[in-house]
Amino acid sequence: MVLIEPHPSDSDEPPPPPPPPPPTSSTDTTSDSTFPAAAAAAAAASSSSNVNNGDAASDGFETASERGISDNEEDDLPLDQQPSEQKGPDSYQDALNDDELKEKALAQANDAKMEGNKLFGNGQYEEALLQYEIALQVTADMPTAVEIRSICHSNRAVCYLKLGRYEETIKECTKALELNPSYIKALVRRGEAHEKLEHFEEAISDMKKILELDPSNHQAMKTIYRLEPLAAEKREKMKEEMIGKLKELGNSVLGRFGMSVDNFKAVKDPNTGSYSISFQR
Repeated sequence: MVLIEPHPSDSDEPPPPPPPPPPTSSTDTTSDSTFPAAAAAAAAASSSSNVNNGDAASDGFETASERGISDNEEDDLPLDQQPSEQKGPDSYQDALNDDELKEKALAQANDAKMEGNKLFGNGQYEEALLQYEIALQVTADMPTAVEIRSICHSNRAVCYLKLGRYEETIKECTKALELNPSYIKALVRRGEAHEKLEHFEEAISDMKKILELDPSNHQAMKTIYRLEPLAAEKREKMKEEMIGKLKELGNSVLGRFGMSVDNFKAVKDPNTGSYSISFQR
């Protein structure tokens, strides 16, 4: 017998046992034709699993397909396609509120004017002035209140006329006429105030404006006929006063040369009303 010694490189450990054979199944007895169907079912299940995993990933993380989508889709739309801001109801409400405020202001102004008329009727002119002023203040800068404002200015003018404050009367009538140039009452009252101040030329001018608006106004005609002689008399008086002042000035200058203005005579032309100066020694 020949003994064979182990090779030095061989391990001292026994070799591992062989793997057990796979367990047998009842499907082992199935025909080989069933294997493709099973493989297809497994592939479908794997695809379904991948899809579900993708949905789960998209729920918690941003995927490549989602990076191009903005959080606010309206920001990415063109300007002409973005929804317009709704302003209709608010704008309508603002306009409605503004109209209501104007109506209230006009109502308050009318009440103040009526109260002023009552006070004027009772001879309380200062108190009436205050009420008309209130009406003017609440309707300041209101184009729709031109009529009531012109009336209140004219009513303030007649209050000043009663109080003998003719300059204020003229100012208030002028304000009324600026709002309503065809306001005949304001022209009448301003003409009266001018007459009181002996502004006859200005009073005649107001009466002529009344005749332009109302050619049949007999009162204006009578006033013109009455005031024209007064206006002419005042013009002559003013001329005499002017000549007198000029004489004083002339004497102060001519006296140095041994002369006076008496050496100069002013002769009036009866046809033209003008004057000519002649020198006499």
